[in-house]
Amino acid sequence: MDTDPAVTRDILMRLKRAKGQLEGIIHMIEDERSCGDIVTQLAAVSKALDRAGFKIVANGLQQCWEQGDEAPLTREELEKLFLSLA
Repeated sequence: MDTDPAVTRDILMRLKRAKGQLEGIIHMIEDERSCGDIVTQLAAVSKALDRAGFKIVANGLQQCWEQGDEAPLTREELEKLFLSLA
């Protein structure tokens, strides 16, 4: 799927942020931090990953809108991807 370079940068930034948060969670568990703190950070990672996924699906929807039958993904494929994030 072709992606605008700005969209790609945004997706990568979100994923790198999630990676950093996940590394922090690992350290929190190793340091025996409280369950509440750990779950809060897990929720933040989950949200960051969801946003990256939604950004990818939104890009696919835009391509379908602009390219019609020439789009790399069908409406059904995009719908399946979207629902996998829900």
